[in-house]
Amino acid sequence: MTSQPAPARLQTLGLIGGMSWESSLVYYQKLNQGVRQRLGGLASAPVLLHSLEFAQIAQLQHDGDWPALERILVASAQGLQAAGAQALMIATNTMHKLYEPVAAAVDLPVLHIAEATGRALVAAGCKRPLLLATAFTMEQDFYKGYLQRRFDLDVRVPAPGDRAEVHRIIYDELCQGRALASSKARYQAIVAKDAAADAIIFGCTEVDLLVAPADFDRPCFDSTALHVEAGLNAIVGPTAHALP
Repeated sequence: MTSQPAPARLQTLGLIGGMSWESSLVYYQKLNQGVRQRLGGLASAPVLLHSLEFAQIAQLQHDGDWPALERILVASAQGLQAAGAQALMIATNTMHKLYEPVAAAVDLPVLHIAEATGRALVAAGCKRPLLLATAFTMEQDFYKGYLQRRFDLDVRVPAPGDRAEVHRIIYDELCQGRALASSKARYQAIVAKDAAADAIIFGCTEVDLLVAPADFDRPCFDSTALHVEAGLNAIVGPTAHALP
């Protein structure tokens, strides 16, 4: 008989998802594809997914009830730790507003999506990225401020009316499984207005359901794919030296 190599010992990743499940599906697919690519054969990603009910989350966001949202995410993180997760990811940009209390509530590494995105921007030499995201992420400090303070990036956002349109498309279309050609054209037109931006951040985990880097004339940084890469490093181990 031909002996089989011993399977690699993989870390179990906890994923706080369901915000929306459309993008959580992408996370799960990309994590498994990445483990297979790195290890080959039948290797797959050990993932514990807690998929939250997004209608409830979205209503609390709309109401500005962040204390209630914090309780939900903290309970999710603690449940994943109790179930055996060895690292955690919040599978949404917007809910990184609550990163600090979530990270403080568990004894596990919690992988920050803006950390992964910022490192990629710095490695590419980009300084003035344009952020396409929910209104919460574009207008509040928790994400832009992280990138500015941690990586000295001049994060740009669209004008107010365009921000509202980017946000509407995310919640009314992408989170409900609809990717319209007219909305792709709208995103392209919004990006074209900012000639000073030297890169584009897909700063909502649903944005890559609508557009791709080939749709723009500048480097694009997909926060979902970059977050997944950080998750793969936690599951399997890094494939390259970390950036300083």
